[in-house]
Amino acid sequence: MDEHEPTRPKAISKKPRYSRFTQQELPAWKPILTPGWVIASFVTVAIMFIPTGLLCLSASERVVEIVDRYDDDCLPDSFRTNPDSFIQNNKSNKTCIRTLKVPRKMTAPIFIYYELDNFYQNHRRYVKSRSDKQLRDPGAAEETKDCMPEDIVGGDNDAPIVPCGLVAWSLFNDTYTFSKANKVVDIDKKDIAWKSDTRVKFGSNVYPKNFQKGELIGGGVLDESKPLSEQEDLIVWMRTAALPNFRKLYGKINMDLEANETITVVIQNNYNTYDFGGEKKIILSTASWIGGKNDFFGIAFLTIGGICLFMAINFIFLYVFKPRPLGDPTYLSWNRNPNAQ
Repeated sequence: MDEHEPTRPKAISKKPRYSRFTQQELPAWKPILTPGWVIASFVTVAIMFIPTGLLCLSASERVVEIVDRYDDDCLPDSFRTNPDSFIQNNKSNKTCIRTLKVPRKMTAPIFIYYELDNFYQNHRRYVKSRSDKQLRDPGAAEETKDCMPEDIVGGDNDAPIVPCGLVAWSLFNDTYTFSKANKVVDIDKKDIAWKSDTRVKFGSNVYPKNFQKGELIGGGVLDESKPLSEQEDLIVWMRTAALPNFRKLYGKINMDLEANETITVVIQNNYNTYDFGGEKKIILSTASWIGGKNDFFGIAFLTIGGICLFMAINFIFLYVFKPRPLGDPTYLSWNRNPNAQ
């Protein structure tokens, strides 16, 4: 070859490097689903799921729950046509007394929840209207760019709001006082928030500033002498709900309530749900090993287990009365109708 002849570039091959993985030559388990295997699988799932569903339903049935909707009954007749004015009027008497009867014995701890219906905490603009950095860092008080319109207090010198944003601004502020036989029942409001929130997301040296001091008051106020990590009502509220109907923990009662006892609840009806057609409920509930009262898990397990049991019985009948040999070539279409060739 002439030494002056230019060398041709080496052809680039697109052929992948050989390996057993790329060529799909690795050992593989290819189970043959015989009637015996299919029936055994369905029976196994049924045996596992049906008892589990019964256990879940039994645990849910043992939970004692009292639910009382009070927003309509706690609205005076004189404000029926204009309920917003009742909430916005500082001189109106917002005290409402409700009576709850204990249906069965409730063993401590008894959890107190408030429930809001038709409240969309999952709205995109609402969820984003907060500053997580401001909540945990005392040096980030000016980080309010995501909090509009509740970011600053207007005036000659605009001052940041801590905590800022619509989520904090709309803090639930109805209050409940419980009594039994004219004796006040203590409400324990400690440890109602997640530990990860109190220790990480909310700073122990971050204090409220300029909160609810604008022209429009949204919800509850905060104690400016306590750091945000100790204001657990706020922390519970700031963990936004995924659905428009939700419950949030208000506190706990650390004493048993006997069956047929009467509980008197004094409610301060401060929170405005009338403007958007919402509902407010107060709930007393015990708990079991699956949590609160919830029949969904039990019904779901029973449904899946029942379907598997039904399929297993059907396959057993087919296998017994109309057996079909595994891999019988006579069932091939060209063998069943040779003239079709």
